[in-house]
Amino acid sequence: MRYLFVHQNFPGQFLHLVRHLTRQGDNEVVFISEPNSNAMPGVRRIFYKMPRGAAPETSPAAQEFEIATLRADMVANMARSLKDLGFVPDIIIGHHGWGELLNLPDVYPDVPMLGYLEFYYHTDRFDIGFDPEFPNDPVMYPRVRAKNAVNLIALNNHGWGQTPTLFQKSTYPAWAHDRITVLPEGVDLEACAPDRSLARKPFQLRGVTVRPTEKLVTYVSRDLEPYRGFHRMMRALPRILDARPDARVIIVGGDGVSYGAKLASGTWREILLGEIGERLDLSRVHFVGKLDYRSYADLLKRSDAHLYLTYPFVASWSLREALATGCAIVGSRTAPVEEFITHGRNGLLVPFHDSDALADSVLELLENTTLAQKLRRAARKDAERTLSMSDYLANYEALIERTIAAA
Repeated sequence: MRYLFVHQNFPGQFLHLVRHLTRQGDNEVVFISEPNSNAMPGVRRIFYKMPRGAAPETSPAAQEFEIATLRADMVANMARSLKDLGFVPDIIIGHHGWGELLNLPDVYPDVPMLGYLEFYYHTDRFDIGFDPEFPNDPVMYPRVRAKNAVNLIALNNHGWGQTPTLFQKSTYPAWAHDRITVLPEGVDLEACAPDRSLARKPFQLRGVTVRPTEKLVTYVSRDLEPYRGFHRMMRALPRILDARPDARVIIVGGDGVSYGAKLASGTWREILLGEIGERLDLSRVHFVGKLDYRSYADLLKRSDAHLYLTYPFVASWSLREALATGCAIVGSRTAPVEEFITHGRNGLLVPFHDSDALADSVLELLENTTLAQKLRRAARKDAERTLSMSDYLANYEALIERTIAAA
């Protein structure tokens, strides 16, 4: 078969599927994206470059949509060139959020399309207004509403959508649900297999040594920011460290802002250290930045208590990987997390805004090894049942076949 993938940051959410299709050996895979250094054998990459950003005179609410339409124009131009060279795909697969797919029905009107639908924004629920520490600013409402412009056009174009979780599907209007398939994402269960032997010897990571006699508390996020509960986690640390002199904390993540408002200056790490740094034993709190995958996986395997917090927003891949690794997880009692974790069965859940409850649950896991082992076993068992990469790929291929058949 001939596949055309589109995502501005190759390979995006399509890493595992594209790798699977190229390994089959009888597929032609073309991927349109902006240039980057990522590479994959068997993939023919086509690059586009954005001609400019949003015009300064464009309304702030419309700037994101303007950039999306620019992307749509550039991708359509690349697709026309492919078509002129004789390439007509059997299916187009891409991420709707960036706007890149919007004009492809004009180029390939008879080719079925399967688009990734990540999140539908609201001004009155989910992430907006969730955190009382950052009150709603009605000035932002037009911009939030306008973020759905691409979503709405995509849902009215021909083709079908898929999304990874029931929560993400629930954010979309009810009239669109029949056109959105929930396709749970898979995890490399082998790479994320539990290995508690790492806790029986000194564990080293970027100059940090965790001794077998020490307890390791872990927190992972792409960037250290409020959307992923970084501020709530940090405020729980003084109680944890005071109660457990044998505990160390390793924090993974960058200093940017992936979600939410950008900071005028500084970083959330600097802000939180400025707020509570004097109450922390900083010799036992280690910020290690972003890690290569193997180091990150080993860290999860060594973890004695893993913290995962998020606003009602898209769940991170790291939550799935922590479950697969058999981490003893303390998560936020928010809808995206509750879809994966049942309190007391495969993890513990606490109110997102309650740092004391978070500290109490972490201390419970560090003290009650029987409970921690029970949660670990259940987390891994659930991952094997619901997060299998082979099942994910088989279900993806079946969805592709249905999409083509329905065109």
